[in-house]
Amino acid sequence: MAYRTPLARVRGLGSARAGAEHFWRQRLTAVANIFLASFLIWLVATLAGADYATVKGTLAKPQIAIPLLLLVVSGLVHMRLGMQVIIEDYVHSEGHKIAALMLSSFFTFAVGLVCVFAVLKLSFGA
Repeated sequence: MAYRTPLARVRGLGSARAGAEHFWRQRLTAVANIFLASFLIWLVATLAGADYATVKGTLAKPQIAIPLLLLVVSGLVHMRLGMQVIIEDYVHSEGHKIAALMLSSFFTFAVGLVCVFAVLKLSFGA
């Protein structure tokens, strides 16, 4: 006997209504992070031992700055999703859970703002 409606089976959503979307978002950012982190490792290896002017000139190029910004955004989204799962699984008090989720979101936003500012400042030349 099926307890789900036909519409629920077609949509494929669980009881929380967004579990599959959360799962796929986390997997998508994980795959993006593999490529973007590889780019960062290549960039650091390429610039190792270079002088300040070379590093500044390289980071000012849009083909370098854009992947760095994408890495920041993808990494922070992935971090926030992972922290949300951990908080929801291991914090049992509803008040503490809401507070922890809010603090996690604020922390993610603050780190993102600082990182984006740093990349843009390097990109546009300080």
